[in-house]
Amino acid sequence: MTPYDFIIIGAGMAGASAAYELAAEARVLVLEAEDHPGFHATGRSAAFYSETYGNSLIRAITSAARPFFENPPAAFFTSPLLAPSGALFIGRKDQRRAVEQYVEETASPDCEVHLETAAFARAKCPVLRESYVDSCAWEPRSEAIDVAALLQGFLKGARHRGAEILTRHPTTALARQGGMWQITAGGSEFQAPVVLNAAGAWADKIAQMAGLEPKGLIPKRRSMAVIDGPADLTPHGWPLVIDVDEDFYFKPDGRRLWLSPADETPSEPCDAWADDMDIAYAVERFEQATTLKVTRVHNTWAGLRTFAPDKSPLVGFDPGGEGFFWLAGQGGYGIQTSPTMARIAASLATGETLPTDLTGIDLGALSPGRFDGF
Repeated sequence: MTPYDFIIIGAGMAGASAAYELAAEARVLVLEAEDHPGFHATGRSAAFYSETYGNSLIRAITSAARPFFENPPAAFFTSPLLAPSGALFIGRKDQRRAVEQYVEETASPDCEVHLETAAFARAKCPVLRESYVDSCAWEPRSEAIDVAALLQGFLKGARHRGAEILTRHPTTALARQGGMWQITAGGSEFQAPVVLNAAGAWADKIAQMAGLEPKGLIPKRRSMAVIDGPADLTPHGWPLVIDVDEDFYFKPDGRRLWLSPADETPSEPCDAWADDMDIAYAVERFEQATTLKVTRVHNTWAGLRTFAPDKSPLVGFDPGGEGFFWLAGQGGYGIQTSPTMARIAASLATGETLPTDLTGIDLGALSPGRFDGF
């Protein structure tokens, strides 16, 4: 059996992007349990590029990804990855201080955010109810991400560089023998000195399979519904609209809208489904905030966003497992941070120096060792 240099478990956005980076200099195998890559969280994401989203570490990683999103390698990414939109973080009168704090905490020389009026919000999204919106934070450089194009670009680039990607290969056993990880997946045996755990909601279970301690990762369900837009207006060009306390959000999709209750319900790793009560809650909040009445829900779905206890990702080798590398816990930020996270992961996994534009990233805050003894 000829060993690989790296075996990546999971072909979602984390695994695909890491494969793309690592395959430039190494022999890489990606093992995916499902019929196709991105079946779970990646394929169910309504991703936006927002430099105000998440804690300060996430925001720094996201900002570092902007050059890639704006100028991806043309050979693999054949269409624009970002679509201009902007994001409105709206608040009622009782939420005005929350809106102000959002601007205070996220605005920086590298991230443009403005405190704006209710009239400004309604000009951007005319269905917002005058009696509901008191103020808003406006992030003009927030943009919609073409998740499918991003994932397929990473996969195409990884394959072009020589990576092998096997679907329908669920990992069923891992053992360290003779300086190699012996992996059983899809009834076949594979080996490599380094295994990257990019298994999303299943990452802790993969670690336990390898005889290592879990890191306390928590998969959380996020639900989405498709509803009609207004009959007399086209939502095209509307921004992403988010309650400043993230109680709900909606975004345009052709003549329809995607609506979410922004739920974060803890879940076991599974093929997630939207809960009817969560969708009903989102509809109620949407009707309170806008002049629209929801008469039909066309479709619903849910995905699992997996968080570490401190809501920062895990990137790096496990202190207790030689050659076992974590690339997990991306939460709701995995799509917009993927270009940066993959570069960090490739540098750490190969022992190379971090690229100069990423030297300001706090690697200690990403280290899996921070949860030792969890």
